[in-house]
Amino acid sequence: MTTPFGSYELTRFPADPRDRLRAWDAADEYLLRHLDAGTGERGPVDLAGAGQITVVGDRWGALTTALAAHRPTQITDSSLARAATEANLDRAGIGTSKSTVTLLTTRDAPPARIDVLLVRVPKSLALLEDQLHRLAPHVHEGTVVVGTGMVKEIHTSTLNLFEKILGPTRTSLAEKKARLIFCTPDPALLAAAGPSPWPVTYTVDEDGGSGAGLATVNHAGIFCADRLDVGTRFFLQSIPTNTDGARVVDLGCGNGLVGTAVQVADPDAEVVFTDESYQAVASARATYEANVRPGRRTAEFLVGDGVAMLAPSSVDLILNNPPFHSHQATTDATALRMFAQSRKALRPGGELWVVANRHMGYHTHLQRLFGNCEVAASEPRFVVLRAVKRESRPRPM
Repeated sequence: MTTPFGSYELTRFPADPRDRLRAWDAADEYLLRHLDAGTGERGPVDLAGAGQITVVGDRWGALTTALAAHRPTQITDSSLARAATEANLDRAGIGTSKSTVTLLTTRDAPPARIDVLLVRVPKSLALLEDQLHRLAPHVHEGTVVVGTGMVKEIHTSTLNLFEKILGPTRTSLAEKKARLIFCTPDPALLAAAGPSPWPVTYTVDEDGGSGAGLATVNHAGIFCADRLDVGTRFFLQSIPTNTDGARVVDLGCGNGLVGTAVQVADPDAEVVFTDESYQAVASARATYEANVRPGRRTAEFLVGDGVAMLAPSSVDLILNNPPFHSHQATTDATALRMFAQSRKALRPGGELWVVANRHMGYHTHLQRLFGNCEVAASEPRFVVLRAVKRESRPRPM
């Protein structure tokens, strides 16, 4: 990536030479050009004397790496984005010492005072709403607020959130299908900013299979946060819950409803919740605590890359509803990585259960990886697949 601040070799995380998706896009480039030269009436931003710079939602660390000389603070919900940022900073010879970059998560307290706020618009409008509410008390009248995103990511509802929570907002002209958002903080709005409306809680209805009657807590950014999505609903009607004290992983746990349903059905189960989203794991913990009586076996909550952090052959059952998007891009790379990690983490005889849109064709990948795959349940849109780890390893993918 070539910018006014230098040229950088950037990768997503985990780095994969076969991955054709870049670690930056035109929205990142547009914002960096603006910060160097200014755009329209706003003029250039004097980063050297700007004070505290906060970068929110940096996808893979492109913005943070380019601005590292100005000691920014990055706030992200993605542990993979954080890992990518660390790797890209190291690759650029910068590192993450206290004298350069500060890395925070969406669950951490923001900097006390923010003088320049740079927002990469997230896919989730709820996550943007939550973050703007959390950041508003730390913004002041003189804060420079600039957002960026691709044209297809910036809607009237996006601009309305900036205007409602921070102050008057307008957009730039489009360049390479990207836009900038300019927001002028209004002291009256900042003073009146209330708490975030997130998290939200609902109770699963009687058609929710093994999740019926459970309270579900959703922090902002969780997929289908105000209701039970149809894929999970179908999964909950199919998964095994009589696990006989097994070690069970809710992989890509989201709000943790699947793993919690297993724990409620089998108090002796040892459940591990894992997701790359800090918001998701916080939701899973809250859902678990809302439904599981104190004194039962304590669950484990992990933020990271799938089950890569688990020891090989240490798990009996993995339950997975894999994503098929990476931000705006449709890809099966995340799901395939989850499947490969699962095979390594499972004990011989252990099982991977997957729910997915039928058209994704995951049965082919599971058959190749595990040497077997059966349809445990199906309906016109979704399919539940079951693969068993055998003693002998099938031919590699």
